[in-house]
Amino acid sequence: MTETVHRVVQWATGGIGQVSIRHLVENPHTELVGVLVTNPDKVGKDAGEIAGIANVGLAATDDKDAILALDADCVHFAPLVPDIDMVCRLLRSGKNVVSPLGPFYPTDQFREDVEKIEAACREGGVSFHGSGIHPGYAGDILPLTLARLTGRVDHVRVYELVDFLKNPSPWMERMGFGRDPEDLAANPSRSPEAIGHFAQSMAMIAEGLGKKIDGMRSQQQFAVATKDIEYANGVIPAGTVAGQRYEWTALLDGEPRITFFTVWTVGHENIEPDWEVPDGRYRVEIEGEPSLDLTLDGNATGRNWTAYAGLTAIPAVCAADPGFVSHLDLGVVRPRGLIR
Repeated sequence: MTETVHRVVQWATGGIGQVSIRHLVENPHTELVGVLVTNPDKVGKDAGEIAGIANVGLAATDDKDAILALDADCVHFAPLVPDIDMVCRLLRSGKNVVSPLGPFYPTDQFREDVEKIEAACREGGVSFHGSGIHPGYAGDILPLTLARLTGRVDHVRVYELVDFLKNPSPWMERMGFGRDPEDLAANPSRSPEAIGHFAQSMAMIAEGLGKKIDGMRSQQQFAVATKDIEYANGVIPAGTVAGQRYEWTALLDGEPRITFFTVWTVGHENIEPDWEVPDGRYRVEIEGEPSLDLTLDGNATGRNWTAYAGLTAIPAVCAADPGFVSHLDLGVVRPRGLIR
C-alpha cells in the first residue's frame, strides 16, 4: 500500500519548532517544504542547522507571503503568541493548519475565533486542529480515553506538575518566580484568561461524557523560598515566590466534577508550603467505580510532547472534512512513520 507523503511547513522555530523540524525531516511520511522564522538572525539559515541536525537544503525565511504561496498540505503553526488572522490566511490559501496554541474547542470564550476559522476552512477547503499537550491532550482526550475503563465517573482530576529546577525555562521571571507573593497575587503574571483556555479541555471531557459545564471555580496559592534557590538562569531570593499552585474546577449539574491542577515549583526543598502532590509531569485521576490513575512521565520534555501531539495528527487532519476539528471529530488518530 502506498502511503501519502504530506508536504508540511514549520511556522516558528523555538523549542517546539526545532523538535518539529527534526520529526518532519526524519519521518518518511512527511516532507519539510518551508520554514518560517521570526528571528532575523535565522533568516537564510538551513533548517537543519536551526534544529541541530545535518543540513537539509532548505533555507528558513521570514517572508510570510512566500510561505502562503507554497504548495503545502499542512502548516504546523507554533509561534510564541496566537495569531488567528494569520491562521485564517493560511487556511484560505488551501493549507490545513495544526497548532499547539489552539483554539481547541468551541467554548463561548473562543466561539468567535472558531467561527472565523470555520469560514476560512470552508473557503480554502481545508481543516484546522488545535493540538498541544495541555490544553490539547493531557486534559481532554487522555481522560476521555481512560474513562472507557470505568463504569461510573464521580470526579476527574488532571495534574500538570513541573519542577523548574530540573526543567529550567527562560521565562521564569515573566512567569512570576522571584516576585513578592502579595504583589504576584495582586498583579498576576498568568493571564486571567488562562482558566478559559483550560476550560476548553474541560468542556471536551464534559460533553464527551454527555454533560455540559454550568459553572467554574478557581483558586491560587503561592509558595515562597525559605532560602535563596539557585537555578540554571538565576536565583530565587529567600521570601519570594518559588512555587505556584492553580486549581480550576468545573461544575456539572451544580456539582464539582472536573478539576485541573497546575503546580509549578523550583525544586521540592527550601520552599514553604511544600504541597503534597502526586509525582509525574502529567497525571490523570478518575474517582469512580472503579477509580483509575494514570501518570504520563518520562525523559521527554513538555516541548517534545507539545510538538508530537500535533505532528502525529497531521494525516488525520489533512484527511478530515473541511472545518474546525477537535479530538472528538478526529476519533482515533493513526500516526504514520513512527516505526522506522
